[in-house]
Amino acid sequence: MIQSITLPMTPEVRLNLKAGDLVKLSGVLYTARDAAHKRLIELLKKGMELPMPIRDQVIYYVGPSPAPAGRIIGSAGPTSSYRMDSYAPALLDLGLSGMIGKGLRSPEVVEAMKRNGAVYFGAVGGAAALIAQTITQAQVIAFEDLGTEAVRRLTVRDFPAVVLIDSRGNSLYETGPAQYGAHA
Repeated sequence: MIQSITLPMTPEVRLNLKAGDLVKLSGVLYTARDAAHKRLIELLKKGMELPMPIRDQVIYYVGPSPAPAGRIIGSAGPTSSYRMDSYAPALLDLGLSGMIGKGLRSPEVVEAMKRNGAVYFGAVGGAAALIAQTITQAQVIAFEDLGTEAVRRLTVRDFPAVVLIDSRGNSLYETGPAQYGAHA
């Protein structure tokens, strides 16, 4: 069964998600890749305010391609999440509720997720054009000079994702192969 989730994501919602759950996300999320994450952490170190709210929010690790004529956004597939691993714990400790990307996360990120009750969603990289169709609004809100890596505020409707790592640290990367092997 696919769960529909409205963003921002409350603690009650994220604490009930389990690794392997299929979800459709609707509401506002933010984009940031490694260059933007570096700047966000620099702002925090200087005691400055971030350009977007963090508590209960979800960050999508994406650098969308330019929008073709008549479109809101170009292809918007996930990037490899490991590049944000050195920055993610600080944002999780500020209340970030979720991240969307692809690939494994470091033990430090998983521990920060468990400590803060956050989840990690996976999006299908090969479906970038289809994912873009779930984005109904896109606005650059910070670091415009980074081009595709600028921070954007996206409004999404039925953005498809899977819970890769839940708030207890259970990982589909571990449970999935075991379940598959049991049925083979």
